[in-house]
Amino acid sequence: MLLSILNLATVSGQDTSTEEVKRVQRAIFIYNFAQQVSWSEIDQIDTFKIGVLGPDRTIIDLKSMAQKRNIFGKPLEIVRFQFVKNIKDIQVLYVNNKYNYDINYILSKISEKNILLVTEDYNYNTSMVNMVNVGSSFEYEINEDRITNENFVIAPSLKQYAITSSQKWRGLFKSTEDSLEKALDENEEQKAAIKDKEERIREQEERILNQKKAIDTIKESISERNKWIEELSSESKIREKKYEEKLLIEKELEKNIQEQLTFIKTQEEKIKVSSEEIKKQQEFLDQQNDQIKQQEKILGEQRSEIKDQKTINWSLIALILLVLIVGFVIYKNYLNKKKLNLELKGKNKEIYEQSLILESKNKELEQFAYIASHDLQEPLNTISSFIGLIREDYGDSFDEVGKESLDFIKDASIRMKNLIDSLLEYSRLGRTTDFSDVDMNKILGELKGDFRNVLERTNAKIQSDNLPTIKGNPMELRLLLQNLVSNGIKFTDENTIPEIYIDAVQKKKADDESKKYWEFSIKDNGIGIPEIHKSRIFDIFQRLHSREKYQGTGIGLAHCKKIVESHSGEIWLESEEGKGTTFYFTIPE
Repeated sequence: MLLSILNLATVSGQDTSTEEVKRVQRAIFIYNFAQQVSWSEIDQIDTFKIGVLGPDRTIIDLKSMAQKRNIFGKPLEIVRFQFVKNIKDIQVLYVNNKYNYDINYILSKISEKNILLVTEDYNYNTSMVNMVNVGSSFEYEINEDRITNENFVIAPSLKQYAITSSQKWRGLFKSTEDSLEKALDENEEQKAAIKDKEERIREQEERILNQKKAIDTIKESISERNKWIEELSSESKIREKKYEEKLLIEKELEKNIQEQLTFIKTQEEKIKVSSEEIKKQQEFLDQQNDQIKQQEKILGEQRSEIKDQKTINWSLIALILLVLIVGFVIYKNYLNKKKLNLELKGKNKEIYEQSLILESKNKELEQFAYIASHDLQEPLNTISSFIGLIREDYGDSFDEVGKESLDFIKDASIRMKNLIDSLLEYSRLGRTTDFSDVDMNKILGELKGDFRNVLERTNAKIQSDNLPTIKGNPMELRLLLQNLVSNGIKFTDENTIPEIYIDAVQKKKADDESKKYWEFSIKDNGIGIPEIHKSRIFDIFQRLHSREKYQGTGIGLAHCKKIVESHSGEIWLESEEGKGTTFYFTIPE
């Protein structure tokens, strides 16, 4: 059956080129292999699918023939795969060795998927059905073990024309291999000849270079010898003159030395006489010193007695003066303390009255902010609703400028609503003083769950040591940590992976060591804060960047400051532009 199909293909392609005939033959071979192998589950599929791996043009011929053919009464579908990992839901897979796909990797991926593998120009007995180019046609071999392991049954006619031994397989390649080896040998000979020529040229260049260096060395040595000869000639003349002068100088020196020796002898005699006189004077001085030391000892004893008496007298005078001064200071402090107590009592009364007034004013301001913010939301909601209705009902009547204006109005109303919501939230902060135990580790764990999408999108990392349990408002402390962590993630360069590190250290107050507090730190690797902006960073509605670059209302850090102060703590920051920021806040125990 296979031979009759090949004869028909050969007759129909007499007027075409050899390559076009082989393309048709290749497609016919693939279809014939599919028809002469039986599938155990063929009745359960609606469409028979043949896959082609890689950018092979065989897929064009297969698709062309698929329009007029069917296999086992099933319509055909041809599928291309770029990667081995994507192969699935097909019955036959064709692979050409010229695209360098690893046959073992392919076999491992299609194992037990009931896929027949048809390859071209692979090694003997590596595939299931392997085709080989022989002249203007093809031969093929069958690996019966692989086919049987995949539960396929082969038609006898397919076995009849297959290559049955590796010797015959190697014989098909013998002529091609011989010509290839011959060409490779010629190529190697040419490369060796070129290499020899290059080696000779390099050796000649080295000889020339060495000769040049030798000539330069000889020239330098000749020049140095000439200079040395000139120096020797000039030095010999100078030495002759110096020798004559040296003789005269030596005679003068000898005369001077004789005169000095005579003078030294005279001086030695004078010194000897003087030393005897000095010795006599020294004995007299020693006697005088002994007398002086005895007199100094007597005077020292007298001075010590006088000094002790003066010390006693001055101590008594100082003690009397100290008693008088202490009494005066105590009396004056008593009068001042009495006066200060009266003034402090009056000041405390005034402060208490002012605190009542301030508390009333704060409540009125908070109520005003809440009512104003709440009442402002109603017209904003009306504006947003009407903009949506206008856009929906009359959007087609507007030109691009009109549509863009509607979008601007809608965005502005949304920003206004966010600002009002932030203001409402700000007005509610610090109202309650009913504090409870808050586990900051649990708060951070909940925040990581809330930030899951942001962490996956930015690959951000949040790390912390074991955080303490503190007294405070759980909702406000959660908002505090949420604002500081989200700022660390948001204000980071696009090419930088955000990294947040949270820590807490227990410290004692400087003025009272019995009182302790927790100092928290949230460190990031973001864009940092310039020095000129640090003084206003915690003010409400303060933004350092445009909305187009970093979104937000500018009230987050104001929330943080109000939460920390309502817990009797402090908040501050340390930052360097381009190297990140560390926020610190304290919470008393």
